[in-house]
Amino acid sequence: MKVIAATTNRGKLREIERILAPLGYKVVAPPERLEVEEKGESFLENACKKAQAYYEKFGIPAIADDSGLVVESLEGYPGIYSSRFYAVEYGGRESPEPSPDKANIRKLLRLLEGREDRKAKFVACIVFHSGDYGLFSCGECRGRIAESPRGEGGFGYDPVFIPEGYDRTMAQLSPEEKDSISHRGKALRKLARLLERLSP
Repeated sequence: MKVIAATTNRGKLREIERILAPLGYKVVAPPERLEVEEKGESFLENACKKAQAYYEKFGIPAIADDSGLVVESLEGYPGIYSSRFYAVEYGGRESPEPSPDKANIRKLLRLLEGREDRKAKFVACIVFHSGDYGLFSCGECRGRIAESPRGEGGFGYDPVFIPEGYDRTMAQLSPEEKDSISHRGKALRKLARLLERLSP
């Protein structure tokens, strides 16, 4: 089955492809990026909005995720604002240079400077929308925030997130290691099991 991924983020696309391709799903990138207002109050609500918008625009089943980093000592921030944390008033704004990802990490580390409690978790909610029905699943990966970025792999907050049971950041793990423990990997595998149940 062909499904369109409601993202132009190459890291997310590769992650979705790696997990769904062996199950017989051909994941395609959208020919254009849709501007979907992510004004939901949860990851799940935002993922639903994106999946519906991409299905209605392109007419094939769509898979969308909304995910982010939740830090306990920062009142749950960045949370649903993870991708644009640098521009959020909470904690003061940062310049988006040299990239939004680096600006987000810079702000996160600034706000955690001197704090002993660095517990955090990645959360992902995935929604599959076919027109006839919709499915969703969520996954978490718990860990802590490193003192400084390490590693060249991954994307987003991966260089500063150390998963439980590891002494390396997500950005230092192989794609296979990351998929086995990541929030998105867990959510995608749950979704895949739901999709298998619906297969004839």
